[in-house]
Amino acid sequence: MPVKLLFIGDIIGKPGREALSRELHRLIDRHMVDLVIANGENAAGGFGLTAETAQELFKCGVQVLTSGNHIWDKKESLEYIKREERIVRPANYPEGTPGRGATLVRTPGGVKVGILNLEGRVFMNNLECPFRSADREIAKLKEETPIIFVDFHAEATSEKVSLGWYLDGRVSAVIGTHTHVQTADERILTAGTAYLTDAGMTGAFDSVIGVRKEDAIEKFITQRPAKFEVAKKDIRINAVVIEVDEKSGLSLSIERINAAV
Repeated sequence: MPVKLLFIGDIIGKPGREALSRELHRLIDRHMVDLVIANGENAAGGFGLTAETAQELFKCGVQVLTSGNHIWDKKESLEYIKREERIVRPANYPEGTPGRGATLVRTPGGVKVGILNLEGRVFMNNLECPFRSADREIAKLKEETPIIFVDFHAEATSEKVSLGWYLDGRVSAVIGTHTHVQTADERILTAGTAYLTDAGMTGAFDSVIGVRKEDAIEKFITQRPAKFEVAKKDIRINAVVIEVDEKSGLSLSIERINAAV
């Protein structure tokens, strides 16, 4: 039997959380989803994740939260991230970093699914190599399951595409996050890995990547630091549904979602 994974693009603040609270179960039913994964690094006020916001997302149906460079923005949540196995941070952070870079979960039907989070290095932090870190983490996950989902939190399209080809046939899906702009290049690569450069965001689209237009424009014009507030209008859910063969772990289909709420 195929396994269906639903991945939700970067959740931006309260508008994004409320959108999932209202609509997630309808999406699960419509697409007959077995497991819901979401990027939650911007779920708390647009920057970071707290225990409260994570629990809110788990209650509305998200089963695993991935993240990225903003996962550290709420310092009070570090202990929670360390102990909550349903939250993953990029695996290529230095040894000793709180939390875990990969996790293993079961669908309600008992199928094991591995989730791996990686962060890019182009125009971002000077981290360990995401390609070599992927090799290490995938080898561990393969001991448990052939179904492996990768959230690659990266800025550069070239780096994302390169990792997709590097992991083609070795993982079920490589889906990009971080830019908050959904791309239209979804496909199954030649060896069976589902790929999308960026899943987009879940939040207010009357905005600049989730924050108030006025705040972003002021910063560009003045070149001074500006306080960003989460925008609240034109709420949409950006996501992707991936159908995976349970035995091989390779993908059968991929479908983008851009749904107004």
